[in-house]
Amino acid sequence: MKSPYARNIRRSSGELDPYSAAHIYYGQDGLARRPKIRANSSIYEPAGARNALADETRPPTRRASLDNAGQEPRRFLVPVDATLKELLRREDTDGNMQITIEDAGPKVLRLGTFASNGFNQFDIRGTYMLSNLLQELTIAQGFGRKQIVLDESRLNENPVSRLSRLIKTSFWDNLTRRIDGSVIEKVGLDPKDWTQDPRPRIYVPRGAPEQYEYYTRLAKQRPDIRLDVQWLPSEEITGEFVRDLNDKPGLLAVAMEEYTDPKTGEKDLRGLPFVVPGGRFNEFYGWDSYMESIGLLINDRVDLAKSMVLNFCFCIQHYGKIFNANRSYYLGRSQPPFLTDMALRVYEKIKTEPGALDFLKMAIRAAIKEYHGIWMAEPRLDPITGLSRYRPVGVGVPPETESSHFTHILKPYAEKHGVSNEEFVLAYNSGSIKEPELDEYFLHDRAVRESGHDTSYRLEKVAANLATIDLNSLLYKYEVDIARTIHVFFGDKLYMPPQFCAAGMTPEQFETSAVWDRRSKKRRAAMDKYLWNEKKGMYFDYDTVKQERMHYESATTFWAMWSGAATPRQAAAMVIQALPKFEVFGGLVSGTEESRGITGLSRPNRQWDYPYGWAPQQILAWTGLLRYGYTEEAERLAYKWLYMVTKAFFDFNGVVVEKYDVTRPIDPHKVDAEYGNQGSDFKGVAREGFGWVNASYVYGLTIVNVHMKRALGALTPWETFDRMTEQAGTVGY
Repeated sequence: MKSPYARNIRRSSGELDPYSAAHIYYGQDGLARRPKIRANSSIYEPAGARNALADETRPPTRRASLDNAGQEPRRFLVPVDATLKELLRREDTDGNMQITIEDAGPKVLRLGTFASNGFNQFDIRGTYMLSNLLQELTIAQGFGRKQIVLDESRLNENPVSRLSRLIKTSFWDNLTRRIDGSVIEKVGLDPKDWTQDPRPRIYVPRGAPEQYEYYTRLAKQRPDIRLDVQWLPSEEITGEFVRDLNDKPGLLAVAMEEYTDPKTGEKDLRGLPFVVPGGRFNEFYGWDSYMESIGLLINDRVDLAKSMVLNFCFCIQHYGKIFNANRSYYLGRSQPPFLTDMALRVYEKIKTEPGALDFLKMAIRAAIKEYHGIWMAEPRLDPITGLSRYRPVGVGVPPETESSHFTHILKPYAEKHGVSNEEFVLAYNSGSIKEPELDEYFLHDRAVRESGHDTSYRLEKVAANLATIDLNSLLYKYEVDIARTIHVFFGDKLYMPPQFCAAGMTPEQFETSAVWDRRSKKRRAAMDKYLWNEKKGMYFDYDTVKQERMHYESATTFWAMWSGAATPRQAAAMVIQALPKFEVFGGLVSGTEESRGITGLSRPNRQWDYPYGWAPQQILAWTGLLRYGYTEEAERLAYKWLYMVTKAFFDFNGVVVEKYDVTRPIDPHKVDAEYGNQGSDFKGVAREGFGWVNASYVYGLTIVNVHMKRALGALTPWETFDRMTEQAGTVGY
């Protein structure tokens, strides 16, 4: 989104756009297009000298300028290191390398103007402008700049415009990864590798011999990186096999492409890029990638969204599934399936390009293989209801968690056997100690993680038995999408080559739309029978073992609207009866407070329960509401979420995090449940945001109307905006 301030800036065609991406603004290209700085001793005076004097001689005054006011946008001449040091000394009173509303500094700093060659000064006031100054100086310092010409418009930029711009020009690129020789020593290391000798390691499927040759050659050419290259077996991956890799964790190879090396002129391989969630999540994740793709497509990064679909197709072709993430300890675990919708969205953007239909054909074939091989096969398929469950294979304690994560669970068993916790884990994982109750606990724990909702009291100790509304809504969408795509694009007959046939399928068989239509109707009927509660007007999960419907009220009920599984009557019931249960200050909460129950020291909060809200729940609910014509509700919910994210960004140094406490108006990003929050621990400037929140932001802005965008830029709470528009008789339009 272009900043509203940009239209007032008159610049020659050769001058630098003040809203350029950081690598342009502070890089060599931007430096060459900057006006020359005149040699004058005043520009070498440390910014802190005058500000320190001002502290001692007078209290902060109203904003004033010693420069002549004019029509030209103001620019500052800033010595980077000295100003950064002084800014932090004055304003970062809690010492966390951020300037927020919680800091108790004077909230004012003077900068010398460029027009006066740094002599005349102007006050930079308020948390937002000062925190933006901190961010800009930190970025400039990273580019090695000692002195910069800084446009004031980068400091007082509309916060909606600024965050949108950063997502598009900075965050996506900073979240982009690839796996090949250029970065293998970095991406191969795992912060969740708790072994004695962490080293880069990659596992290659048997169907990709060219990758095995590539990585073994790389390991020989660069022995210093200690890259360990391993084949995966061609036979079925079992829980015992995954367990035995615990001492040798590594990356799972994903797609590569052939290219010509411009330096040597020879052909070689390079990894297809993908976007990671952010924070400590530095791998290729499952449903995160779908959510991210929505934002990428809006921001014209079709290349990345398409590349992630191709990576998914590679994973399904060679491993049989889309992984929780591409690490060896996730070999038995998938995540919520979104491939058909993701591929169709990408295809819509590239349909006029050569090879677009082949791309769609491969993606649909991959989805069919995943559908049959994972979701409609044992152990995930419940044969009685015909519905599917999150039920991954695995043995022992999940190795990716911190060593203390399960201490409270394991301690009684260790004491029972008279051994330490560490000794018990080794014995239990190896099978020398048998504990069926613990087997059951970890079966459900792995299922919670496969669901993507780790963790929640909705799923605890029961997840593997549940036919959930979320998973079955997604599979309904698969069935409908596959039927429509085969009918519309492939002449109602899709050939299935052997590499995309799961166990039980006949190689080289043909798929027709009629079969998939019947599957969707059958699933919809089962969802109505087992998951729909007519009295409460919403869907609930179903325990396939106890054969009873659950009572936990979850925002995943709206996934049935996203997928189209709900009838218009059911959608209306959810809007009337369910929506008020979940709508709070910042949008939708994951579950109701009543369903979560009382929390305390012995029953701590779970991050996918009340009072927390997550971007995927917002995105899918907005889309579902729009699908059924509930535009006003979608706009309202999007506004609330966008306001909360923008306000935290404005008040807390540009922070964008993994999840939010959607009931807190002041500091919703402060979440201390379970794993804390990803995206808040940065020094000076947030460089990535968080993948699916970035996507929710740019997507949400396509839903709200123009008046709403202006109100968001002015940080107007929903209640105020709603009241003002009603009084004006505009109803938001």
